[in-house]
Amino acid sequence: MFKEHAVKLAIAPIAWTNDDMPELGKDNTFEQCISEMALAGFQGSEVGNKYPRSPEQLHRALGLRGLEIASAWFSAYLTVRPYEETAEAFRAHRDFLHVMGAKVIVVSEQGRSIQGQMDTPLFANKPVFTEAEWVTLANGLSGLGRLAAEKDMTLVYHHHMGTGIQTGAEIAQLMKLTEPSEVSLLFDTGHLAFAGENPLEVLREHLPRIKHVHLKDIRAEVTQRVMQDQLSFLQAVKAGAFTVPGDGCISFEEIFSELAQHSYTGWFVVEAEQDPALADPLEYAIKARRYIRDISGL
Repeated sequence: MFKEHAVKLAIAPIAWTNDDMPELGKDNTFEQCISEMALAGFQGSEVGNKYPRSPEQLHRALGLRGLEIASAWFSAYLTVRPYEETAEAFRAHRDFLHVMGAKVIVVSEQGRSIQGQMDTPLFANKPVFTEAEWVTLANGLSGLGRLAAEKDMTLVYHHHMGTGIQTGAEIAQLMKLTEPSEVSLLFDTGHLAFAGENPLEVLREHLPRIKHVHLKDIRAEVTQRVMQDQLSFLQAVKAGAFTVPGDGCISFEEIFSELAQHSYTGWFVVEAEQDPALADPLEYAIKARRYIRDISGL
């Protein structure tokens, strides 16, 4: 289905230790995390909060297990803070990822985000950007994109539940306001389905801009309860809203087919934040890896 060596498979450490809720998986070590990633058959990882920030240490630990760094999350605050404050932090983040060999930088605007608030209802309190905020955000992201290009890297924007860019319409607005040469898109199946969108339709609309993919599934009965009971994003995670591909309700066959037909190259990153005490990370990593192999041949 995919051209040989065109796609690499990674898995996010958030299944082992949750960055937003460190109590989830607090006893799981960095070494356990990356060892189980390799054991499950993955080639790479994104960066978690227990990962050493020394490139030498991280290179050594990953190299022993045949792993690479695909990317890492960066929180931007372009709508609520001066541009240079975000740009300074972005440069340091970019330089670290560049040394680690990553080609893309995952960016999400966290201005007025509610994703990290334990008791704020996810849907009722979703932030909505003003016209002025849209302009500020687009200009700021374009600036960060140019900074990424200085290192021959690409900024990929991560639409995310609980933020100002969550829906298909909001993704389209961001793509309209930015240039393809400066801002690309991270396509996340789980966040789109959770938002009530059809991931395949969004994929088809923005294929030329998609330079990074997060493979995430959802449990529809849980996401429905999140809306009905006015739960927060973090409460949704703890309730089991997310899971790995093949364990939820999203059909990935057409998604893989569409990406293959358009010669996608880059990383697929399995990402499913769950409570590791309830969903054993290694078990679910193996389940995801087998499912991806079965339906895509990767």
